[in-house]
Amino acid sequence: MTKKIVHKKDLIVFNFIAYFYLIVMATICIVPFLLIVSGSITSEQSILRDGFSLIPKEISFEAYKMIFLAPDAMLRAYGITIFITFVGGSCSLFLTSMTAYVLQHKDFPFRSKFSFYFYFTTLFSGGLVPWYILMMKYLGLKNNILALIIPLLFNVFYIIIVRSFMSGIPDSISESAKMDGAGEFTIFIKLILPLSKPVLAAMGLFIALNYWNDWFNAMLFIDKSDMMPLQYYLHNLLASTEALNKMRSQLPPGFTQTSSPSESLKMAMTVITIGPIILLYPYLQKYFVKGIMVGSVKG
Repeated sequence: MTKKIVHKKDLIVFNFIAYFYLIVMATICIVPFLLIVSGSITSEQSILRDGFSLIPKEISFEAYKMIFLAPDAMLRAYGITIFITFVGGSCSLFLTSMTAYVLQHKDFPFRSKFSFYFYFTTLFSGGLVPWYILMMKYLGLKNNILALIIPLLFNVFYIIIVRSFMSGIPDSISESAKMDGAGEFTIFIKLILPLSKPVLAAMGLFIALNYWNDWFNAMLFIDKSDMMPLQYYLHNLLASTEALNKMRSQLPPGFTQTSSPSESLKMAMTVITIGPIILLYPYLQKYFVKGIMVGSVKG
């Protein structure tokens, strides 16, 4: 009886410490986000005078008004980013998982050579200039939507992670499928991919983030304003605002020097860009905690 009481007290103490720790960590994570939201609706003068705060002292939506000054361009940039994220992310995840499946396959005779080839590219590369010449001169991807998709299709680090995960799947699953007459592609689609949902969900989120946040490729290969993705569009908007403020600060005292909301604009841009990712993450998070092989092999 005494042991049960002691055990119950230990459990209560453990739960208290665990929940307290989780509350503290959750607070640490959510406070910066609340600070960003608050800063996005705070007037520029208040930010420059008092700094950022969790509760805005002077509410202003000037930053959002500036972002949506041209709503058609904003929605177009959003649509392009959603398109390249969905199409590029799907293709990249499929190619990554298929490459990982081949590289972990013990019957593949050139597995070691291809593995070394992929790993070698993480240490050495041709450089930015040869890559730019390849994309522009030989592939002709100037002002082409493929220029925003192809460069991010393969990530060797993700291939290694998925390969390590798939190597833990018992060979008996593939062997039993082969005995029933299934081919390699059928095994990959109907058996390996469903068993790899946890790692594919995690890698899919990372790949989607890479596409969603990419602006560098757009800067190199996109000149047309109607083909700019969201991040590059907002980057140009912020650069224009800061340049305009700098020019206004150099005017003589007699001229009007009303500045544009550059600080609150940064916060508003952050809110706009991270919105879809925040909605996507809770859906994918459930796969992170699932067991790898629960129910996949019996007895």
